[in-house]
Amino acid sequence: MSIFRRLRIDPFLAALVLIPVVATLFPVRDGAAEALDTLTIAAICLLFFLHGAKLAPAQTLAGFRRWPFQLLVLIGTFVLFPAIGLLITLLPTAIISPVIATGFLFLCLLPSTVQSSIAFTSVARGNVALAVSSASVSNVLGVIVTPLLAAALLGSRVEVTPQSFLEIIGELVIPFIAGQLLHRHIGSWLAKHRILVSIVDQGSVLLVVYAAFSTGVTQGLWTIVPPVDLLKVIALSSVLLALVLGIFIGLGRVFRFDRADRIVLLFCGSKKSQVSGLPMAFLLFPAEDVGVYVLPLMIFHIIQLLVCAVIAKHYARLAVEEEEQSAASTTEDENRAAPDAGGNSAVDSAESAHRR
Repeated sequence: MSIFRRLRIDPFLAALVLIPVVATLFPVRDGAAEALDTLTIAAICLLFFLHGAKLAPAQTLAGFRRWPFQLLVLIGTFVLFPAIGLLITLLPTAIISPVIATGFLFLCLLPSTVQSSIAFTSVARGNVALAVSSASVSNVLGVIVTPLLAAALLGSRVEVTPQSFLEIIGELVIPFIAGQLLHRHIGSWLAKHRILVSIVDQGSVLLVVYAAFSTGVTQGLWTIVPPVDLLKVIALSSVLLALVLGIFIGLGRVFRFDRADRIVLLFCGSKKSQVSGLPMAFLLFPAEDVGVYVLPLMIFHIIQLLVCAVIAKHYARLAVEEEEQSAASTTEDENRAAPDAGGNSAVDSAESAHRR
């Protein structure tokens, strides 16, 4: 950990980069793969249970009160993003293969992130309460909206059956609701043990990433996706993120939101959830193809974390500078007022002495 701190490297990001390498070198097979699948499902259920338990039900309900703002985030997440994803599928095969293009379309159908959106909003001095509600509303609705959009836009490439839909509900929604119901009893305990919660949270994500890449490797992922295509995924992910960041920055100015709300719109609107996306991919795509289809999600997730961390720190610096300028201006005004106050006091004293 000390090495990571000296080099200013986030251990979680480093692990996200290394996990595909580990899965490539040491993929699980046969009985071990079945055990990993069972462990992955348990980790996903625990993860969404903790998300539900950490979040007060009042905060979840509060998200619906500012419905114009929430509607704007949801339109960006489930209308704007899918439209861009459809445009990506129209690119020539010389630029991107149809399988990878499908992966990008699936990425664009996913809800926003929860933890990182809230964390970056907090760092950037944004409206944290609004970020909590916006990200939560996106994820709760995403469990229903994403499979429906996948069925409509991906067609035969996904297996959206009543069983798969029920499995999504069982693995994501029910644990979340159970956590909400138990928030009153364990919410404060979880708040005091954030490190433990963070370990479970990030560990679950890393486990799911390892399972996805391991499955892909055993099915010939790197023969289907050569290095050139991997570079294309990185480049297209960067362009996609830059495009949506620019759009949401523009929307924040068009609707004249204050700075704190613009930050929420930027982070909640432009990000896609790997936590929700990977479990859905396992349930919607054929097992032998899941590694290829989630590759754009993996790459985009890493890039969005890196870029949004820089943006959040930039906003934080701006907030500090504004506070310093405001403090300096206040001090200057007080200094200007001091002589006047002193002068007035001297005049009053002189007049008082003259009367006596």
